[in-house]
Amino acid sequence: MRQKRLSYAKYGYFFCIPFVVAFLIFQLYPVLYTAVIGFTDLKGLGNTAIHFLTSDPFRNFKTILTNGSFRTAFKNTWLIWGLNFVPQVLLALLLAAIFTSTRSKIKGQGFFKVVFYMPNIITAATVAILFASFFGYPMGPMNDIVTSLGISKDPIYFLQSKTTARGVVAFIQFWMWYGYSMIVFISGILGISPDIFEAAEVDGATRFQQFIHVTLPNLRTIMLFSLVTSLIGGLQMFDIPQLFITKSGPDNATLTTSCFIYNQAFAGSYMYNRAAAASMIMFLIICVCSAILFYLMRDKDEVALNKLIRKQEKEYRKKMKLERQGGKA
Repeated sequence: MRQKRLSYAKYGYFFCIPFVVAFLIFQLYPVLYTAVIGFTDLKGLGNTAIHFLTSDPFRNFKTILTNGSFRTAFKNTWLIWGLNFVPQVLLALLLAAIFTSTRSKIKGQGFFKVVFYMPNIITAATVAILFASFFGYPMGPMNDIVTSLGISKDPIYFLQSKTTARGVVAFIQFWMWYGYSMIVFISGILGISPDIFEAAEVDGATRFQQFIHVTLPNLRTIMLFSLVTSLIGGLQMFDIPQLFITKSGPDNATLTTSCFIYNQAFAGSYMYNRAAAASMIMFLIICVCSAILFYLMRDKDEVALNKLIRKQEKEYRKKMKLERQGGKA
């Protein structure tokens, strides 16, 4: 008798149902609803009547793009992200190269990896309060150090400076995320075939040459992942700038686009339509920037090979078509 084969594929769909339902309710629906609100006049508490902007549907978007606070927030976001991302990647690559080196093995690597990754698991609120206390005025650890070393007789209000405020926020972001980037790069390096490093070592390549000509080219995909995810997280930066300094610091020095959106929607303004428009503008900017990064960091050799394969397939089909036509004739 033929035994019935059991198919377990259908059970996979049942396990996917909770994720799909949660995604539709808590992610897709809010995004679509936000996009709709951007074309309406929804604002104020208790206003349930939503009217679409018929005469000028893009009025909210124009208002946001010409808003001085949004422009300041947009510049601050890019500046703070750049100040923390560049050193973050450089230090993460350096630590990943050290921990994966086969020539010099460091004792207690697991301990150091945990220590470097530890800031990433601390809540942002805790980190923001910690650094706010550290740079406190007139009393704080930083002021104690400055006065004890004789650098200044009087306490210094560090966060009154726009440059210092931005620099501290950028440092906090760098300190929290370089450990995560290090773990990602270590995983990518361990995925490279050891035969490539052995061949480079036999050819007399130094550690630096191996890193430049072997490690980095093979980390292209990992670098793209790190860059795109960091870009998305950087342009959505909210918790540290919002909790670290009240009212976005001196002259809106630490005001980011996410803080601007929050202020428009919930901090007394209740301009939900403008907040939604600003959110959709940032969504489009993130999509465009991510597409540009994917295009710039694509594997050109693989693209050229795929073009050659498609060209050969096209010529082969054309040739077979001509042969079939000749046979019929």
